Amino acid sequence: MELIKQNTQNQLVKSLLVIFIGSIILTVSAKIKIPFYPVPMTMQTFVVLFLGVSLGYKIGLASIGLYLFEGILGLPVFSNSPEKGVGLVYFTGPTMGYLIGFLTAGYLASKVNNKDSFLVVLSKLIVATSTIYIFGLLWLGTLIGWDKPIIALGAQPFLLAEAFKVVLLALITNQILKIRNII
Repeated sequence: MELIKQNTQNQLVKSLLVIFIGSIILTVSAKIKIPFYPVPMTMQTFVVLFLGVSLGYKIGLASIGLYLFEGILGLPVFSNSPEKGVGLVYFTGPTMGYLIGFLTAGYLASKVNNKDSFLVVLSKLIVATSTIYIFGLLWLGTLIGWDKPIIALGAQPFLLAEAFKVVLLALITNQILKIRNII
């Protein structure tokens, strides 16, 4: 009985450590901007999908949730913070829908498994990424008005970069899935 209790405690500590590291990786991905025309690209969406695929939905979502919670509390974890604000004020700004979409994308990405063909993995990752943009565009339209060119502002500049990230992740998914077995 003591051995089972110790194994459970060890697994809990290991999971909490992985969740914390996942939130750090997501923070770093938000801060590294790759020059890309017309809008600089971060690797956040790639990392969100990566966390879902590699860690599964429980630990992956916990990592993404911790990242969002850290940002809401005022830690400068988001892409343009602290330059454009911190905390709840930043979170409820134009990017809130995209940030909420990270949760659905991470969950849907966790549904990828090693039995899936490349096209199935690619399809699942496209659907997962699409939820980020659906939530993002819905919030952006609500915030700035539906009379504005919402798709041109909130999605179109990023689509080529997203396609690259999704294809790259789909190509290496079988290797990434091996991480799940370790955790």
